[in-house]
Amino acid sequence: MAVQTQKLPYGIGRISGGWLLALLVALVFTVFGGYAYAQQLIYGEVVTGMRDIGTMAGAPWGLYIAFVVYFEGVSFAGIAVAALIRLLDLDHLKPIARMAQVMTVIALILGGLGVIADVGKPGRAFINLLKYARPGSPFFGTLTIAILGFLFGALVYLYLDGRRDAALLAKVPGKFQGFYRWWAAGYQDTPEARERHERASFWLALAIIPLLVVAHSTLGFVFGLQVGRPGWFGTLQAPGFLAMAGVSGLGHLIVLAAILRKVYGLEEQIDIAVFRWLSNLLLIFTAVYVYFMVVEWLTSVYSANTAEAQLLNALLRGEYAWIFWLSVVSLLIPLVLLIGQFATGKYRIGWLVFSGVLVNVAAIGKRFLVVVPSQTHGSLMPYVIGSYSPTWVEIGVVLGLMGLGALLFMLFAKVFPIMEVEEV
Repeated sequence: MAVQTQKLPYGIGRISGGWLLALLVALVFTVFGGYAYAQQLIYGEVVTGMRDIGTMAGAPWGLYIAFVVYFEGVSFAGIAVAALIRLLDLDHLKPIARMAQVMTVIALILGGLGVIADVGKPGRAFINLLKYARPGSPFFGTLTIAILGFLFGALVYLYLDGRRDAALLAKVPGKFQGFYRWWAAGYQDTPEARERHERASFWLALAIIPLLVVAHSTLGFVFGLQVGRPGWFGTLQAPGFLAMAGVSGLGHLIVLAAILRKVYGLEEQIDIAVFRWLSNLLLIFTAVYVYFMVVEWLTSVYSANTAEAQLLNALLRGEYAWIFWLSVVSLLIPLVLLIGQFATGKYRIGWLVFSGVLVNVAAIGKRFLVVVPSQTHGSLMPYVIGSYSPTWVEIGVVLGLMGLGALLFMLFAKVFPIMEVEEV
């Protein structure tokens, strides 16, 4: 779509009633989340459902950490798809490259805010991090690599990818012209500049791929290296985190692409070929994760010690059974649908969106089951069985984070093109 002198592409700067309504809903969720977090700051974490293991029979990690892991997973697929598009020159997926990059940046921001919500007193936490941090600890790696380092790389990649478009849009008089000039930073759309841009983007994309693997593996090591906690200690935690990250992120990207396709009338640009690629990638990651899940389950059933058996019973037949089986069904239904579409070669966007929503329901459920039951039911010490139920404060903070994510994406799409702009 060519840049026009009167109107910027992809609805930039144009406000509709539907957009205002969606913005209002997202803003309400964000404000509610801010109010909930204010209650936690005022009264302390006693207003949450989190309690210490053992003597207080609870779980010090709860809904916040479950969603930190979830947001980190969503960020994985976005930048991975964008990097693979650049490295492998996947023309069919180029229309969704920028929305994938923006999704990654926002998800990482939400993950970082989730960590801040969990620590109770953020100021003291950051001071203690600087004073007592151990660089060899997975906790240190989660903050520095999985969140801060990953976020920095994603921001740089988004900035470089958008310079050319910013330079083109800076030629159009309007209220965002100064912003576009700042983003372009003197970029000139010449063959030499394009070559430098492509070369820098290629090497950055090449560096991002191993960073992705290291970041999400480190997040898995936070759980997998805790030898005294049944349900966590195991070699499948790191690859399982990677597989589920691909599942949740690709599912999220499918839903996002379908929404933008409908809202902006991008049926020609975001055609069925885009969804076919995303569907096949989602099929691979879902199949791999289901395999990991079955292997882990069979191992626990046939060779579990007393503590592992107690945890497994809580998942299969106990208080967490409804979340466990809901997550399993939410994985198996999309897997069957994706296999059917791949076998027949007939891809339906509606079914893909349905699959994308279901796998994210499964991702949230599985993240919760990774975090909580091993604290309440998985102990090698003679503690009583614990329990954990999130309060309205925790639920409100999580809803606020989701509202903030939607708010940031909608605002970005109104000031910068969500897809690459064609040459003038």
